Amino acid sequence: MAKPVSEDIRFRVMRELEADPKLSQRDLAKSLGISLGVINYCLKGLIDKGQVKVGNFRASGNKLRYTYVLTPRGVLAKAKLTKAFLKRRVAEHEALIAEIEALQREINPEVTAQGLPEDIR
Repeated sequence: MAKPVSEDIRFRVMRELEADPKLSQRDLAKSLGISLGVINYCLKGLIDKGQVKVGNFRASGNKLRYTYVLTPRGVLAKAKLTKAFLKRRVAEHEALIAEIEALQREINPEVTAQGLPEDIR
């Protein structure tokens, strides 16, 4: 059984598709630094859930390409993923600030709980 795609990957894929529905899977994989197989698997899941709709367009001459458009259900899902993504990132940011302050106090005992000196912000 295949491993589920993380929320972060689904969020990033949906974000890219919302910005440019004509991205190919290969371009999407390259842009996000994710394997083509993971992109394909993720898109299939989003399509199966009704969050992305596939359409066709002619890229040039006789070549058909696909568009990946977020459906209303996909827009709602992306909004929920955005909220969760932002919550995780803010928590990571706060933890990083706390770690930086602790390290700064180790090397400079004059730094108090008031925060970091301006030179490292």
